[in-house]
Amino acid sequence: MTARPEGPTGEQEGAGPRGISLREVIDLLVPVYGRPVPQVSHDPLAELVLTVLSQNTADTNSGRAFLQLMRRYPSWDAIAAAPVEEVVAAIQTGGLAQQKAPRIQAILRAVAQRAPDWDVGFLEELPLEEARAWLRALPGVGPKTAACVLLFSLGRPALPVDTHVERVSKRLGLIPEKASADQAHGLLEALVPPEEYYAFHMLLIKHGRRTCAARRPACARCPLAACPSRES
Repeated sequence: MTARPEGPTGEQEGAGPRGISLREVIDLLVPVYGRPVPQVSHDPLAELVLTVLSQNTADTNSGRAFLQLMRRYPSWDAIAAAPVEEVVAAIQTGGLAQQKAPRIQAILRAVAQRAPDWDVGFLEELPLEEARAWLRALPGVGPKTAACVLLFSLGRPALPVDTHVERVSKRLGLIPEKASADQAHGLLEALVPPEEYYAFHMLLIKHGRRTCAARRPACARCPLAACPSRES
């Protein structure tokens, strides 16, 4: 990748407020975790439901809950119309089922009103910000969920910022410590080259889970020696 031009303040693009290089972050994490290869599902509605199920739970649990939901109901219509307690029971293994079941049903009902055939593939053809706005207009869909659908199901340049990505980015000084979750999406999408969105997202999630944990970051074995938050 060619060097990016310096802005009017003299700070090189791709570096956070405390000067750490984004390029260095990616280049040092790839040998540790491997270069992520984009896998596009081409099923935005399924990705939307799976993303809701994945909130505040392990991937294995959310994946199991999604499979149980699909096995129990023959169609999206059936899920949207089912008694909420039945949907709660179907996704119980995913955690927070009492909150996620009504949220999923509300999303599906809103989608049915706007796309009665359940085909939301048109999001791939809409201008990016229109597609993002369409998703954000659904009940309970925030910037991370919308970005997950755009990136993982449609291969569009959107950067999901979950708790791991936000935490590691702040510790690296890529974004300000006081930035909100919503602000973090805009700041990181402006900082990271679009062609690196997928790799950056996946690498920081792995790093946040395996090394840069919330309570006890393993700084001694972290490959990012220039991290301004590094503990001795």
